[in-house]
Amino acid sequence: MIRGSFRGWAVAAAWGIIMGATLQVHSDEGMWLFNQPPVKVLKERYGFEPTSEWLNHLQRASVRFNSGGSGSFVSPNGLVMTNHHVAADMLQKISTEQNNYLNNGFHAKHPSEEIKAKDLELNVLMSIEDVTARVNAAVTASMSPAEAFAARRKIMDEIEKESLEKTGLRSDVVTLYQGGVYHLYRFKKYTDVRLVFAPEKDIAFFGGDPDNFEYPRFCLDICFFRVYENDQPAKVEHYLSWSKEGCADGDLIFVSGHPGRTSRMYTVAHLEYLRDHSMPFILNYLRRMEVLLKTYGERSEENMRRAQDDLFGIQNSRKARLGGLAGLQDPVLFKNKRTAEDFLRKQIDSDPKMREQYGSAWDDVAKTLEAAKGIIRDYHLLERGLAFQGDHFSIARHLVRYAEESNKPSPDRLREYRLSNLESLKLGLFSDAPVYDDLEIVKLGDSLSMLMEMMPQAELTHKVLDGKSPKARAAELIRHSKLKDVAERKRLFDGGSAAIDASNDPMIKLAKLVDDEARRIRKQFEEQVEEPQRQAYAKLAKAHFAVFGDKVYPDATFTLRLAFGQVKGYEEEGRFISAMTQLGGTYEHSAKHGGKDPFKLPQRWIDRKHAINPRTPFNFVSTADIIGGNSGSPVVNTKGEVVGIIFDGNIHSLVLDYAFTDVQARAVSVHSAAIIEALRKVYDANDLADELTRGQAASR
Repeated sequence: MIRGSFRGWAVAAAWGIIMGATLQVHSDEGMWLFNQPPVKVLKERYGFEPTSEWLNHLQRASVRFNSGGSGSFVSPNGLVMTNHHVAADMLQKISTEQNNYLNNGFHAKHPSEEIKAKDLELNVLMSIEDVTARVNAAVTASMSPAEAFAARRKIMDEIEKESLEKTGLRSDVVTLYQGGVYHLYRFKKYTDVRLVFAPEKDIAFFGGDPDNFEYPRFCLDICFFRVYENDQPAKVEHYLSWSKEGCADGDLIFVSGHPGRTSRMYTVAHLEYLRDHSMPFILNYLRRMEVLLKTYGERSEENMRRAQDDLFGIQNSRKARLGGLAGLQDPVLFKNKRTAEDFLRKQIDSDPKMREQYGSAWDDVAKTLEAAKGIIRDYHLLERGLAFQGDHFSIARHLVRYAEESNKPSPDRLREYRLSNLESLKLGLFSDAPVYDDLEIVKLGDSLSMLMEMMPQAELTHKVLDGKSPKARAAELIRHSKLKDVAERKRLFDGGSAAIDASNDPMIKLAKLVDDEARRIRKQFEEQVEEPQRQAYAKLAKAHFAVFGDKVYPDATFTLRLAFGQVKGYEEEGRFISAMTQLGGTYEHSAKHGGKDPFKLPQRWIDRKHAINPRTPFNFVSTADIIGGNSGSPVVNTKGEVVGIIFDGNIHSLVLDYAFTDVQARAVSVHSAAIIEALRKVYDANDLADELTRGQAASR
């Protein structure tokens, strides 16, 4: 499936320092913190020096979607731009059998027509505070892993609670450098979010799974929302103006978004663990779910509507992880990674003081991986819930756990039930998004079957199945549960332990049955893997700082980062791939595939073919350092103007979780010119196009 080769890179050690004679980064690498921007690198390489005002404006114009993705404010009236695929979950939740907004698109021509999203929360980063000293002071060397974990959880909760009470802003302590640094992030939160515009899925995801992570691409992967405050469109000070020219080949561009997770700091042993143990387990699960959902969806058009967002997510994850695994299976990656690791270890070993402080870090990581091998299966099945797929069980678990956790002081609770996270928890728990019994039965039945396959002799498995087949047990549980009723969820939530203990709901009983063992395996994972691993990587972070200094970026954490790069094509299998595609190429690409799904164009695009300018830039690639979570990120020029929006990476970018390369790896974006051309010429959405372009040439 992966074309070309991953060879030819210089693989980055730790967070981007290439191990060589000069020990310098020579590529557009980095997911940089906004409070530690790469000012010197940009000035030396591109002659551009972002000001604090430029950075602050871009930071506060950037938006995080709790559903997993990024976006940006693009008008002073609370208009937010993101990807169609970031919005897909919400589009499906508001759709019905009669109105399929995910497939057919939507355009609110008047504010009164904008549709309120279900359980969608948007976050805007307002400030960052370094709280490393306070967190580290709470953990002493004499503490056991269990004591250290509890102490760290307590102090993080206290910091978040104090901040929330003082500012009213969502407050999260973020772990950076795998435990080397802790920052307090404060976010303004929006929960009244309404849909303004979405194109049809056939053009937003044109090419479907075959073209996913490929290039050239021809996708209008955009969606627009509006945030409201006090039932009125929010007035925002920081929004991005629209570029008149867009971008061209060779231009310097910036990406402001929320990359999910990277593992570039991981040791060789840790990458081997991912390759040989973790990744195969997850891939087998994803393949299983893909077959299940595809089979369910093929039974009827309505079934496909209900399952398609889940199916897209599974297919996307499967393809992404296959690409990542291919990188991990390349011996060149490991050769370069070992070279980098050996270099750092020799530097540490050559200094007795550093050897005493940091020398054990690699062995400490290896010990946690051995511990993980013995418990990771049960952890995935029971605590992460892979054996109990579906909304019913997720709701039941939250209700059961909150009833118990709410009786504890906030610092002693499981992190997801801390006071500072309570409103976000309730937003999802009390959502009136549709839950379909037939799909729930299919998913739960198959996951119970997986439990039976993987833990056939376990006493818990027999108790869960209660003498029935997985499918029959799933049907019994779903059909007799009342948890689809939001009022019933609120009753159980408000009633606490007494209401949970008195409940005869079968899903509540199942969650209670599983909870003791799930908590036990979670505690074991936290104490034997998570906490000692955090401490080991904190040593590695300090070792790296001691040898190379601290002017490097940390692994991604689904928090706001700044990336930069050039609009630039690449070579693949002996041919040059141009940086830009054009709108006219969309029709040619469709014709090459007979106009059949997933290369079928919406009828509106066929009817308006002669209205559009075929030479309008459509999609483009750049060397910006992005991964999953960056979807929906604005792409801006040096003026801070929108020139595009990230929606994908090419196949060569799938290894970026573990090591950076810009030889062939590229970020894929929709060009700003194509967005305006489509809105005006295809969708008659001049109102929206005018709102976007009204601030053109505005100086910020």
